[in-house]
Amino acid sequence: MQRSIYDEDHEAFRESVREFVERTLAPRAEEMIREKTIPRDIWLKAGEQGFFGLSIPEEYGGAGVDDYRFNAVLGEEVAKFTNAVASCFGIHADITAPYLVHLGTEEQKQRWLPDVAAGRKIMAIGMTEPSGGSDLAALKTTAVREGDEWVINGSKTFITNGYQCDLAVVAVRTDPTKGAKGISLFVLEAGTPGFTKGNKLDKVGQEESDTAELFFENVRVGDDHLLGAPGMGFIEMMKHLPQERLGDAVGCLANARQILGETLQYTKDRKAFGQPIGSFQHNKFKLAEMVTKAEVTQAFLDQCVVSHAKGELTAVDAAKAKWWAAEMQSQILDECVQLHGGYGFMNEYRVARAWRDARVHKIWAGSNEIMKELIGRDLGL
Repeated sequence: MQRSIYDEDHEAFRESVREFVERTLAPRAEEMIREKTIPRDIWLKAGEQGFFGLSIPEEYGGAGVDDYRFNAVLGEEVAKFTNAVASCFGIHADITAPYLVHLGTEEQKQRWLPDVAAGRKIMAIGMTEPSGGSDLAALKTTAVREGDEWVINGSKTFITNGYQCDLAVVAVRTDPTKGAKGISLFVLEAGTPGFTKGNKLDKVGQEESDTAELFFENVRVGDDHLLGAPGMGFIEMMKHLPQERLGDAVGCLANARQILGETLQYTKDRKAFGQPIGSFQHNKFKLAEMVTKAEVTQAFLDQCVVSHAKGELTAVDAAKAKWWAAEMQSQILDECVQLHGGYGFMNEYRVARAWRDARVHKIWAGSNEIMKELIGRDLGL
């Protein structure tokens, strides 16, 4: 089905992203997997292309583009290469940077945003803690006021870009008596005394993504590191989560459709019992089902992208997009592995790696169960 949400400018931008993927990312795919990280020079090259500054105003080194469709194009094209790199880039530019843009003081924006847009400073966001995943209101990391300083203690886990990050937006509890209304946000800089990083976590998939724990032991910062008003952190996270969930959904589907296309070609080329395996009725029907599921999902996601570009996407619709796209990705890729037979279980095949990478999408950005809970509440249940 023909997609209609993008115009010539979006498609021209898409071509520039594709060229970056082919020339810069693809030749170093094995290196990134082996080192479990995206090398710094790749971050700088992406910054030079303007990929990290789409939503950052021009006065702070960005493009100042007020059109989320460009963000979606970037997410789609990088996710076709690998969900891991798309996740890292998305956390940096599409998820964390907007907190600085929307909540930062003039001094904070001038201090950090130019380097963020250029890829010189890598960003992470510290929400998840060892004691709780999707329950952000129950976080235990604290910031206690002592004179003119805040003293931060606690830890975060499963932090994408955590090992490399130069800046981390961290959610902490500043008032233990106020529940969710006692949570605030701070920007912490790598190298600050007491702020340390754990080793890269050994994950099932998304090996290119450096994921780590962050530790805070008597980290002392002033009000110039407080992001937004005290006690407004939880509310701000809730405001920003729909974009995170939509971006995750966009990447899930783009990756699934890419691998599905590669699998379709495989079933045409691979022969068994004297004919292409795709011509067997069972396999033909499976492919017909997957293509239909992908296109139906695409229609809904495209509508969500347009809605978000207009500032109209609701948290509930973002939740629907996230859980459904993550579920469809896992279903489609599992079937693609099956169609590859034994080769589908070999790491040298993209389908195997994509299948492993996909599993976490039903967990992070709010588990799919939490997404259904949000939808259910909206139904008055």
